[in-house]
Amino acid sequence: MGDVFLQDLWFHQVEGVVIENVVVDGELVVVRARASADRAECPACGTTSGRVHSRYVRRLADTAVAGRPVVIELQVRRFRCRDRACRQATFAEQVNGLTFRHGRRSTGLQTVLQQVAVMLAGRAGARLAHTLAVRASRSTLLRLIRRLPEPELHTPRVLGVDEFALRKGHNSTRAARSICCPTEPRRWSPGSPTTPASR
Repeated sequence: MGDVFLQDLWFHQVEGVVIENVVVDGELVVVRARASADRAECPACGTTSGRVHSRYVRRLADTAVAGRPVVIELQVRRFRCRDRACRQATFAEQVNGLTFRHGRRSTGLQTVLQQVAVMLAGRAGARLAHTLAVRASRSTLLRLIRRLPEPELHTPRVLGVDEFALRKGHNSTRAARSICCPTEPRRWSPGSPTTPASR
């Protein structure tokens, strides 16, 4: 029953991982687990392989439990690619929803830190991460922001132009600037919460 509970607690959204044990080492929680999938897909050519080359242990920082940092010691395997023409003779398996290439954090913790970085940026984000029992410097959070994909841009149909003064009380040409911003009109239907009558 305990193993089933721990499996559901940590990896309820992850398939192909088996928990071996959980150890509390002072202020650190260590989860020892192993990848259990029969096969893995080569990231270079997409060929699936079940030929194991070697095994090693990855240490992944995970979200804290009861204020204690969590480290997942995950045993993974390197597989031999079956495609002899592939430039990558061996490759490490990845567990969807838990690991990503060259990552030292779980996918869940990576997502949390990305959200913290986007909302609070450097210093403030690092302070919140410390409160969440996660080690992340302001430089780390800023790097996470830079690595995010660029948002999809749409060409605005309506463009508004406004002027503002760089210095209060100065309306001269040197102190004034113009700004352009999209001013797409709101679409509303009668009876909706955004109708003019309900504002």
